[in-house]
Amino acid sequence: MDIQLSDPELAIINKVALAAQELGFESYLVGGFVRDKLLNRSTKDADIVTIGDGIELARAVAAMLHPAPQVNYFKNFGTAHIRIAAFDVEFVGARKESYQRNSRKPQVSPGTLEDDQNRRDFTINAMAISLNKDTYGQLLDPFNGRRHLEEKIIITPLEPDQTFSDDPLRMLRAIRFATQLHFTIEAKTLASISKNKDRIRIISQERITDELNKIIMAARPSIGFDLLYKTGLLRIIFPKMVDLAGAEFKEGIGHKDNFYHTLQVLDNVAATSDDLWLRWAAILHDIAKPATKRFEEGTGWTFHGHEVVGGRMVPKLFAQFKLPQNEKMRFVKKLVELHLRPISLTKENITDSAIRRLLFDAGEDFDALMLLCEADITSKNRKKVQRFLDNFKLVRERCKEVEEKDQIRNWQPPVDGIEIMQLFNLAPSKPVGILKDALKDAILDGLIPNTREAALEFLREKAKEIGLP
Repeated sequence: MDIQLSDPELAIINKVALAAQELGFESYLVGGFVRDKLLNRSTKDADIVTIGDGIELARAVAAMLHPAPQVNYFKNFGTAHIRIAAFDVEFVGARKESYQRNSRKPQVSPGTLEDDQNRRDFTINAMAISLNKDTYGQLLDPFNGRRHLEEKIIITPLEPDQTFSDDPLRMLRAIRFATQLHFTIEAKTLASISKNKDRIRIISQERITDELNKIIMAARPSIGFDLLYKTGLLRIIFPKMVDLAGAEFKEGIGHKDNFYHTLQVLDNVAATSDDLWLRWAAILHDIAKPATKRFEEGTGWTFHGHEVVGGRMVPKLFAQFKLPQNEKMRFVKKLVELHLRPISLTKENITDSAIRRLLFDAGEDFDALMLLCEADITSKNRKKVQRFLDNFKLVRERCKEVEEKDQIRNWQPPVDGIEIMQLFNLAPSKPVGILKDALKDAILDGLIPNTREAALEFLREKAKEIGLP
C-alpha cells in the first residue's frame, strides 16, 4: 500500500477488494481518506468508488462480515453505507457530472475513474488507491495531489472558475481546508473565489453554516475568517461581521478595528475551549459596536450599551444562520449581554452584592463567561494584558468566596411566585412580580439572609408598603 493502514482497516479494505473482484468491478479508495492517511491524520471514514453498482458492492461486502452490518442505501444517489465497529465505509459508482447554472445539484451519469477524479473539488481530494488485483495499493494521482500536500497548497484539479461555478460551496470548502490544515490557497484559485463569490447565493443556508461551523472549530479560526473577508464572501454570508471592520478617526482620535479584534478573541477562546457555542459568543460579543458607535467630545469613541443591543441581535442572527433556537442560543445571548460585567468587578471596593448579582445572572455559565472575558484582552502591551488577567484572577477568587458563603450561582428564591399568590390571596398580577423582584433584590443585595423565615418576614413588610392586606 502507498498509504499506511491499521490492521483492522486493512482487513476491511481487503474484503472490499475481494468482493469487487468477485463481482468483476474495479474499485478504489478515494478522497479524504487517502488525503488524511498521507497527512498522518486520524480518520474513520472511507469512500469507495467502483466502476459498477456501489449498492451491489456494499451488499457483497456486508455479506462477507460476521455479524453482517446493516447496509443503508440511497437508490436515487446510487450510494450505500455500512458501519463496521467505529469505521464508516461509503460506496458509490464512478460518475461524471454536469451542472445547471442556477443549481449546485448535478446531473449524474455513470463514468470512469478519470471522470470521478475530474469532478473532485481539490487535487488533494482527487487521489485514489487502487484495490484491483494488478495494481493493488498503488496511488493514482493525476493532478499531483501528493505534491500539493507536501507544498501545503489548495488548488482545483480543473480550471477554478469551472470548479467553483459548478458547485459554489467549494469556495467555502477551500477556505475551510486551508484553515484546518494550515494550507495556502494557490493564487489563481484564490482569485477565482473572489471572482465567483456571488455564486454562493445559490447555496442553502444550512450548507453554508455547516462549513462556517467547521471553520469556527479549527485550531485558528481567524485564518478562515480573514480569507472569507478578503475574498468578499463574508460580506455576502455575514455582513454584520464585516461591519466591524476598519477604524474611524475624528479629531485625531481613532478606535481599534473591531473585526480583527474579534478574530483575536475567537482565536484566544479556541486556545482554551472546544465549545462551538463559546466560540460563537466570541464572534458575536461586539457585534453591536457598529450600531452603538458614537463620538463624544472630550471622551472619544464610545459603544455604550453594545452588550445589550448585541444580546438582542443574537436570536435574529441564529435564525438567519439556521442555528438552534434553544439553550445554545440562550447561552450565547447571555454571554454577549454579560461580557462587560466582570471587568467592572476588577475595580476596588466592589461589594458582595455586585458579586452575587454576577453569579446569579451568569449561573452555570460563569466559568464560560470568564473564559470569554479573559480572551477579550487583546492588547499588544504585555504588561497591560497581565494586569487585566491578574484582575480577573481576583474576580474569580472573590466570586468563589461569595459562592461558598451564599450558594447564589444556581439560586432559587426560598418563596416562589405561586406561594406568594397563596400567601396574599392574589391572582397572577403585577403585585406578584413586584414582590418577587423585591425579594430577589433584597437577598442579592444582602439586605436579608437567604432563608425562608427571613423571606416570609420581608414579603409581609413589602406587601404592606404596596398596600396589600
